[in-house]
Amino acid sequence: MFIRKIAAATVTSLVMAAATLPALADDPVIATVNGKKILQSHLLKAHENLPPEYQAVPIDQIYPMLLTSLIDSKLVAEDARARKLDEDEDFQQALSLVKDQLLERYAVRKEIEDAVTDEKLKKMYDEQMAEGSEELHARHILLKTADEATAVIKELDGGADFAELAKEKSTGPSGPRGGDLGFFGKGQMVPAFEEAAYKLEAGQHSREPVQTQFGFHVIKVEEKRAAQPPSFEESVEDLRTEAAQAAGAAYVERLRSKAEIERFDMDGKKQ
Repeated sequence: MFIRKIAAATVTSLVMAAATLPALADDPVIATVNGKKILQSHLLKAHENLPPEYQAVPIDQIYPMLLTSLIDSKLVAEDARARKLDEDEDFQQALSLVKDQLLERYAVRKEIEDAVTDEKLKKMYDEQMAEGSEELHARHILLKTADEATAVIKELDGGADFAELAKEKSTGPSGPRGGDLGFFGKGQMVPAFEEAAYKLEAGQHSREPVQTQFGFHVIKVEEKRAAQPPSFEESVEDLRTEAAQAAGAAYVERLRSKAEIERFDMDGKKQ
């Protein structure tokens, strides 16, 4: 069953990988099919295209199956050409779509490679560190309705202890701890909660209920402190992802701005 699943998952992706990956200088031939070479790089790329659960399997354990799939794909492709199936209109349309998709990926990858340099990443890191960051130590009381949250705020205004009220009334998992959420930085809480918490000074509680998808919160900030920034080495992969997404989006937007684009409804009528 395991082998059959891998074969089913790889037939298409292996052909695509073998067709699009350039030969490497040190790239041994691992099989030939009617004189056509299959290279080590084709198999490695095919392994990358497997579903995650199969990528986790050591490549030497599935090497025979991967190689067999590549060989079978070559055989089927050769037979299809001999029968002139590659000249069918349906195939040509499908091939055109695949070519566009591959060209899109290749062009975006080249754009990202040119834009995302070590110098760019270091500059992004320095700019983000210059902005500074702050962490909050906060507590909250989670309630089901706005009226309940308003009643708790009145009790706090009257001098009630926040932690004790949280233990008594909060429906959240932090209730038994007095609503203690510990320290957190920006991006770690849902937006509405984070926005309200960062507006408070240390020692203050929210004056109005804060609504999120979890219910209605009453928040108290216990302490504020400067966050300990991660090193460049610790941040570089996140920065690379951020820069790559920005470069890819900017590239596509630049192309859109120069193009003449018309959109139509599903039935072909102009919008």
